[in-house]
Amino acid sequence: MLQTLAITLQVAVAATLVNLPLALALGWLVVKKRIRGGFLLDILASLPLALPPVVIGYMLLLLLGRRGPIGRLAADVLGVDILFTWAAAALAAAVISFPLMARAFMVAMHGVDERIERSARSLGAGPLRVFFTMTLPLAYRGLLAGVLLGFVRALSEFGATIVVAGSIPGRTQTLPLAIYESVQLGRDEEALALVAVSIALAVATIAAHNWLLTLPRRGET
Repeated sequence: MLQTLAITLQVAVAATLVNLPLALALGWLVVKKRIRGGFLLDILASLPLALPPVVIGYMLLLLLGRRGPIGRLAADVLGVDILFTWAAAALAAAVISFPLMARAFMVAMHGVDERIERSARSLGAGPLRVFFTMTLPLAYRGLLAGVLLGFVRALSEFGATIVVAGSIPGRTQTLPLAIYESVQLGRDEEALALVAVSIALAVATIAAHNWLLTLPRRGET
């Protein structure tokens, strides 16, 4: 069980780290820069919420396989196969959890008073400096909540993961996959123990998320 838990945390942390800069960039482009086509970017980023996870898994299978552009490049340049590795599981978890993190980031950035940002720009600060020194500090509570939401979703990912990574004990088997296998094999005690661990992880992460939402913003008392 400890090995399965370690793989689960490894996959979830990696997925969250992959998503963090992408979600920040998307939020900045859509909310603050208001780039042309931002509406379409928002829709594309939200697609994993609307599509069945197995569809996402199949699309990743086409991209990461030896005949796919990413898989072929990894095989030719690095000499490695991505499919059926923990990296494939992390990518699947990242794609599935990205919309939750990105949308939380956009809401957090939208809540930052633009008058403060305009004042900083009027004093000579560039857009990126305003973003990193004003927007992010003022939106930190929502950003941290978004990170935790993405993390807890990555912990529970199943459908896309099993397509691209399989359920290989000690290599790609995460808690959801181990629970599924235990149920299929009739190992009820093992399944219940894994369920208890999953619930504990989810409760801890959601509790931290809810606690962050109660923190006052900078300047509030």
